[in-house]
Order: sequence, then structure tokens, then C-alpha cells
Amino acid sequence: MAYDRPGGDGLVLGVPKAAFRPSPVFLGLVALFAVSGVLTWNGYGNVRFNVFLFVVSGWLVSLCLHEYAHAVVAYRAGDRDIAHRGYLTLNPFKYTHPLLSIVLPVVVVLLGGIGLPGGAVWVDRHSIPGRLRHTLVSLAGPATNVLFTLVLVAVVRLGAQSDGPVEFWAGVALLAFLQLTASVLNLLPVPGLDGGNMIQPWLNPQWRKMYDLFAPYGFILLFALLWNPRIGGWFFDAVFAVGDLLGLPSWLYATGLELIRFWQS
Repeated sequence: MAYDRPGGDGLVLGVPKAAFRPSPVFLGLVALFAVSGVLTWNGYGNVRFNVFLFVVSGWLVSLCLHEYAHAVVAYRAGDRDIAHRGYLTLNPFKYTHPLLSIVLPVVVVLLGGIGLPGGAVWVDRHSIPGRLRHTLVSLAGPATNVLFTLVLVAVVRLGAQSDGPVEFWAGVALLAFLQLTASVLNLLPVPGLDGGNMIQPWLNPQWRKMYDLFAPYGFILLFALLWNPRIGGWFFDAVFAVGDLLGLPSWLYATGLELIRFWQS
């Protein structure tokens, strides 16, 4: 919790209050998610396109919240300037790499059905003391994905037994699956990704120097690993196993993936 400075000067710990307000872009995404969900539930218009909007907007909302989690923990840990960079407004256009953090993950969702992690929030690590705080900043994003996974799986397991339309529950199940894949990917110890950044502060100087050398190529390394049939097979086997363990119906999220590719109908 942040507190106003004495005098009512409109600042919170030296930062304008506007830096903490959700942006119209984020609120628009939330509204699109809600409206497309209602349209899907009631079967209005093109149902497949409604499911597409429902899943994509929901995924974008989760991406914003993932990056917001990084930003708010970094802010609390000591990086006050992160508020001035606009990361606490949940505006995806403020991210360091909108192409990698927004466009590419959406394309990968549509083509591959994978919740690709993004690397968008630039944190001033020099202003954050202590290795544990650095690890917590990196952990905040994946923890958000894990939380979303558990909540969405619970919603699917409880709600899919009702009389609601299968298209709606297929969309929710696909969102849960995307959060599950994002959780696993984000926790992999790949340089430059959250999982790698969690352990980077604890490496000795020699290993840290090598890590920092490979960190800018984390996305390329991730794609190379998933492209390898054996490693990619291990990854998907692990994701499917966790999904089955959680009780996420595989046929339902597979139906959701088919529905969002409305151009194939």
C-alpha cells in the first residue's frame, strides 16, 4: 500500500497519482473481454469470431497483469522510476518491446496454442537492493500465470458441468491452457526469461557474466529448444500431464483452439 505525502500534493511517494491509474487501453481490453464473453455465452453473431475475441482479449489482459506484477513488485522493492515509465498503468503500449510482448505472443497463440511469455518491463536493477528482491521481481510474473491457471481450471471444472454453451467453456479452457503453458515456459531457467532471471542474482560472477551474455537471445534460445523434437516433446508431455493432473479437459481446450481459428471455417 502506498501513502500520499503530507500536504495533498497529488503525489504518492513522489510519483503522480496518474501513474497508478489503469490506462484506457487496458480498460478497453477488459471491456472487450467481458462483451465478447457475453456474446459467446448468448450465441449472438458469429460464435467462432466471438470466441476468438474472448480468448485473445483475455490473453492480452493476462499479459498486462503479468507485466504489472513485475512492475509493482519492482516498485515496492525500490525502483521508484518504474512508475514514471508507465508500467503501473497496465498500458501495453508502454512496454519496452510491444512486438515481442504483445504481437508475437498473440500470433503464437493463434498458430501454436502456446502461451508465449513476453519480456516487456525494464527494471532498474541497480535501485533494488538484495538478491532476494531481484528474484521476487522476476517471480511475480510467473506467479500471476500460476494463479490464473488455478482459478481458470477451477472455473472450468465447476462451470462446464452446467448447461452453458460449450463454445464459452471451450474458450475458458483454452485460456486456462494458455496460462498453464505460460507458467511452465516462464519458470524454465532460460537466460533472459523470468525463470533464468530468478536464479541470475545467485550465480557467481563468472556464471553471471556468461548468463548476461546470452540473456538478450533468450527468446531465440527458447524457440530453438522447443523446435527440437525431443525437448519440445518433453515440454508438451509435461504440460499435458499437469493439465490432466489439474483436471483440465483436453478435448475442451482443443475445441477452443479450433474455434479461435475462425478463418479456417
